[in-house]
Amino acid sequence: MYDPYYISLVNDVKMPRLGLGVYQASGPDTQQAVKWAIEAGYRSIDTAAIYGNETEVGNALKESPISREELFITTKVWNSDQGYSTTLEAFERSLKKLQLTYLDLYLIHWPVANKYLDTWRALEKLYDEGKIKAIGVCNFQPHHLDSLINVADIIPMINQIELHPFLSQEDVRSYCKQRNIVVEAWSPLGRGKMLDNPQLKEIADRHKKSIAQIILRWDIQNDIVTIPKSVNQNRIIENIDIFDFSLSPEDMASINALNKNERIGDDPDNFHF
Repeated sequence: MYDPYYISLVNDVKMPRLGLGVYQASGPDTQQAVKWAIEAGYRSIDTAAIYGNETEVGNALKESPISREELFITTKVWNSDQGYSTTLEAFERSLKKLQLTYLDLYLIHWPVANKYLDTWRALEKLYDEGKIKAIGVCNFQPHHLDSLINVADIIPMINQIELHPFLSQEDVRSYCKQRNIVVEAWSPLGRGKMLDNPQLKEIADRHKKSIAQIILRWDIQNDIVTIPKSVNQNRIIENIDIFDFSLSPEDMASINALNKNERIGDDPDNFHF
């Protein structure tokens, strides 16, 4: 039966369809944003080693009245830590900063050539040991996934990619759907670049919602997990208020038509970090 709030991964772990991203949040702002998000009903928090705010996320989680079992916490191994033994070490550092005994989801942040296969072996080991509920990747194109799946014991459960109406990534989404890999959108609001789009505004006005809410609802109805980032309490509350309406097939088609394959972030086939 369809669950409007959670999506089931291939191993039957339930992941919230919407979470809070904390990219570029720092210090007390991070801690406060996570606290506001949990108060507003968020149960999924997405961070990464490179964000430099795992400690603040951990502090907020420790202060939360919500039980650990109800929360879904994601972090990622950074490029300079990739490799088998270095990934195992990086995982333990992240776990310590987050003040957790296990992770819900651990991701390879970028497909670093000549490293991500060994990194994946480390994730499989951590998963087999019960230290992570689910494992996945970020920014992997189909050819990266092909090379990984060819040697992996476990197929990635998640592929977190830049995804928004200006970059709908239908080829990657189709590839992942065929292999039961859940797609997760980072930068789902395109860093604000779509918030004055007239077509989105028309749909938003009709539904009496904000453009951001329309975009996030588009994600949900496409079975895309989405993690909008904000340290503003009103926007954090607004972003989760998307479960009381539906977009029509015409709305969805209109938003789909906005795609122009326009990236805001780096190209997974051409990055240098």
